[in-house]
Amino acid sequence: MPAFSVCAQPAPAPAASGDWPAFGRDASNTHHSPLAQIDRDNVARLRPAWIFQTGTTGYFQAEPVVVDGVMYVSTTGNHVAAVEAKSGRVLWTYTHKARTEKIFGPPSNRGVAVSGGLVFEATMDGRVIALDSKTGRLVWDREAVRPEEGETETASALAAGLGDKPVQGSSRLGFKMPPLVAGGLVIVGVTGAGYGLHVEDEKGGLDGGAVVGIEGGYGRRGWLAAYDAKTGEERWRWYVTKAEGWEGGFAETTPDGLPLHRDIAAEKAAAPSYPEAWKVGGGSLWMTPAYDPELGLIYLGTGNPAPQNFGLTRPGDNLYTMSLVALDLRSGQLRWHYQQVPHEQWGYDVASPPFLLDYPTKDGPVKAVAQASKLGWIYVHDRADGRLLGKSAPLIAHKNLFVPPSPEGTVVSPGPLGAVSWHPVAYDAASGLAFAQVRHGAATYTVKAVPAAGGRGEIRYTETGEARGEPSFSTLTAVDLAHGGGVAWTQKAGSRLSGGTLATAGGLVFSGEEDGHLDAHDARTGALLWRFQCGAGIGGPPITYTVEGRQYVAVAAGGASFTKASGFGTGDALVVFALPD
Repeated sequence: MPAFSVCAQPAPAPAASGDWPAFGRDASNTHHSPLAQIDRDNVARLRPAWIFQTGTTGYFQAEPVVVDGVMYVSTTGNHVAAVEAKSGRVLWTYTHKARTEKIFGPPSNRGVAVSGGLVFEATMDGRVIALDSKTGRLVWDREAVRPEEGETETASALAAGLGDKPVQGSSRLGFKMPPLVAGGLVIVGVTGAGYGLHVEDEKGGLDGGAVVGIEGGYGRRGWLAAYDAKTGEERWRWYVTKAEGWEGGFAETTPDGLPLHRDIAAEKAAAPSYPEAWKVGGGSLWMTPAYDPELGLIYLGTGNPAPQNFGLTRPGDNLYTMSLVALDLRSGQLRWHYQQVPHEQWGYDVASPPFLLDYPTKDGPVKAVAQASKLGWIYVHDRADGRLLGKSAPLIAHKNLFVPPSPEGTVVSPGPLGAVSWHPVAYDAASGLAFAQVRHGAATYTVKAVPAAGGRGEIRYTETGEARGEPSFSTLTAVDLAHGGGVAWTQKAGSRLSGGTLATAGGLVFSGEEDGHLDAHDARTGALLWRFQCGAGIGGPPITYTVEGRQYVAVAAGGASFTKASGFGTGDALVVFALPD
């Protein structure tokens, strides 16, 4: 690649440079701030300025939003608070009353959106709501999905055969992502669609062994929808699984040429038996889309197909799961897609939010969209047509990539938690560096079966456990997208990195750890310059903002299922830092 860097064009820019008015700071999703009062020379003096305790402990993953000196934050259970951003004084709170206890996973929420005097939230019990930003009064409440629909917890007999572990079903469908507000629309997508029947593991999904991918048609169709910001009326809905032709082309390799080790003949032979697999085909949507207002396109990643680890009951490429897609903002129509893994069987959701940049090519800079993948690369595409412009150096050591699960157990790196999971990646347009929290670790995928009994046939499932004897650690890794995508530097962390990254014009990268530390690194070298123990695992992205000329850094310290699994506490604290007066 040419040896020069180019500047991303934020879209649109925040109204006030000191605000953090949306997820990712603006619709480009770069998680970068132009603020530089806190810099590499003085960050060692950073101290807590105030702490807001939500009163609801556990799985606090939200990214706060700051508009005109007011911070808005969602908490465990979809409660919302508005506080003074300079002091933490509570202005109002909203207490969410869920209509069902049937939700997907723990009751975490990753943030709100603020626009036009309203605060928007998508909830785990399947609702999209709008609150008055001055009072917290409920303005409208749209039931987007009934979690009871598609009830599939009919396999209670499975629990005994799976060691009395609790079986979850696919009826648990709701929202985790912070909404995107653009063009008068509130845009959100559902999670939980790609799992079907599975066993919920209290240790965070791998440690101790989690059972996923129970064979059968138990999934749901993932979808993204747009709602009128003023009224809550649904304007359009796009389904991830394609109703006609979801088999695709039975690809033998990924689009970038990696072998998929598929048994194409067996899939084609099975296809006539599963003509409606797309109806339960999965494809969850985990994080907020990026938006280009000039093209009128939004960009988002889609999740794995269902059932998660069994391919023969869903023959074909399973369009449009496991893809980066571009949709028309006004209509929801698909403009292009890039399927990272056709016929996916390992849990490699395209989960980390895409971000926009201008990408250097031999023909000059191209307006591009990038996505940091669970596979261990950052992919860069032309925003207009999805053409692959570049792919970073590998961020992890791969092992048996795309080798299917087996009865004897297949060790594959990365496992289903990533390389880069849902956590946002920060991008600094001035340097061309992207900063990613990267997990290094392998998983063992073992096919097992519950024997036929009582008139029902054999039921297969895949047990996914952490691969013993394989390295397991996290790194904060800087990727030079301005010069071919090489790794600029990497720093090994003391515990698993989580929540995502924040980059600033002060030459800093902030990154949270599951043991409760918030760290500040030198963006040029990766050197650790400052850290603070927040008292509970960091599960959400840090932000920065100014009020009355003073810069603050804020992060939610409440933990998540994976931090709890590693023995670190959950909590309810929003911790805010500043330099001493």
